[in-house]
Amino acid sequence: MAWVLDPTLARDTLAVASLSLSELLLMNDARYPWCILVPRRADVTEWHHLDSKDQQALNREISAVSPVLAAQPEVQKLNVGALGNRVRQLHVHIVGRHAGDPAWPDPVWGF
Repeated sequence: MAWVLDPTLARDTLAVASLSLSELLLMNDARYPWCILVPRRADVTEWHHLDSKDQQALNREISAVSPVLAAQPEVQKLNVGALGNRVRQLHVHIVGRHAGDPAWPDPVWGF
């Protein structure tokens, strides 16, 4: 089966780049610096479904994107998470947060 980006992610994000493993997306929400990494692997819903090589690649991509978001004005904390409750396709959120942002100190998910 071929990899296809989940329709919800396609609707809620803007494509930024294709990395070695993942599509790098920007969440269409100006309140937060918010990127999403989506590994291009069909039918993968959990981290442990990736083989060790892909797990390492995803970790490198998270490590590469995180300092870019952390360097944005007002970012005091990064939230990194792979929830998958609404969108089952494996994807990792990297969200820049600061005291006083609209959801602070609660999670941005569902806000």
